[in-house]
Amino acid sequence: MEIISNNKTAVNTSEVEFKSTPDEFEAALQSAFLKKKKNITVPGFRKGKATRKMIETHYGEGIFYDDAVNTLYRDNIDAVIKEAGLDVVDMPNIEVTSVSREDGVSFKAVFTTKPEVNISDYKGLKATKIVKNITDEDIDGELKTRQDRNARIIDVTDRAAENGDTVIIDFEGFVDGTAFEGGKADKFSLVLGSGQFIPGFEDQVVGKSINEAFEVNVTFPENYPSDEIKGKAAVFKCLIHEIKGKELPALDDEFAKDISEFDTLDELKTDIRSKLAKQAEEQADMQVETDLNNALIEKLEGEIPDAMYENRISEMVRDWEYRNRFQGITVKDYLNYTGQTMEQFRENFREPATKQIKLRLALEKIAELEGIEATQEELEKHYEDLAQEHKMEIDKVKTIISSENLSDDIKVEKAFDLVKNSAEIAS
Repeated sequence: MEIISNNKTAVNTSEVEFKSTPDEFEAALQSAFLKKKKNITVPGFRKGKATRKMIETHYGEGIFYDDAVNTLYRDNIDAVIKEAGLDVVDMPNIEVTSVSREDGVSFKAVFTTKPEVNISDYKGLKATKIVKNITDEDIDGELKTRQDRNARIIDVTDRAAENGDTVIIDFEGFVDGTAFEGGKADKFSLVLGSGQFIPGFEDQVVGKSINEAFEVNVTFPENYPSDEIKGKAAVFKCLIHEIKGKELPALDDEFAKDISEFDTLDELKTDIRSKLAKQAEEQADMQVETDLNNALIEKLEGEIPDAMYENRISEMVRDWEYRNRFQGITVKDYLNYTGQTMEQFRENFREPATKQIKLRLALEKIAELEGIEATQEELEKHYEDLAQEHKMEIDKVKTIISSENLSDDIKVEKAFDLVKNSAEIAS
């Protein structure tokens, strides 16, 4: 494959013309014939037994052109990009300008390329580190959480339902006197105060008793996924079968012994304070890093192609679906449940995607300006860490993540370390 021309036609856009030789086109035609001949019938021949010449005579000499052209493009486009010296960020817009056995195949490709960016004054950035002071109320709150986590579930028979209880309830919903789809359930387990149901429903269950039949009056939100009932008033006929409450353990030395390695409640409190202080320190550090990142984003100069943002959003959508796969939730399911369109769903990721792209470009530029490189020792250490993290053989990790990509990640990390180490961080 030969490059005929390579021209930058606009910011972040390059047009490349390239062509195959007649011999390369002939080889691609022969390959297409060998792949397709078994499914081609020519009168007078058994299926798959006709020669290429007979097939081309019967169906026209262009019968294999599309497959051959696609093969030439697919097998050569990476080499063309490399030879042209382009850093491509999106699939190219391809045009086949000519096809003939005598001259081969000519292509014109318009590539969206990585932007040329600039950044300055990235050293000496100012940030303030604010570490939260741990109070007795924070300790009490953590103890309450652990107390609640270790509560015993008991059947409640001597009182009405309260917030925090779990009720086993039957309900059926009606709008304008007519039952609606999805509005009925028997022996449904509902935690009161969880916000699991539409606003107002759980509040009206509070105070009701076992075997008590009652009605709940609510109005569906205007943004409710179902067009048939959103914004409408509804009546739910309900009946409570069971009430389950929590019996909290006493906050004493025995509680400390049961849930920790400590013998007294005071020792447990001291440990909780230490851990909360460490968390507060880490959160303060993370906020400083976030502030420095935002400052770098503000200092970045350059026109960034929309394709970079859209590609990152697509990656984040795939990541979302991967994380939710164990709950059996697909993006399609989520859209149906929330009433969102795919465009609206993607828009949720636009701001973080934009920040991530800009920050990466800023740090890559800093690494370039500072001459930052990744050493072989750093590469091997990162491969070892990844292998341990994912419980994989290191050689397998190396087949998944190229040394070039990992090297780029290391340079970005070192660039941020440079920025952070040079920053003026007040307390």
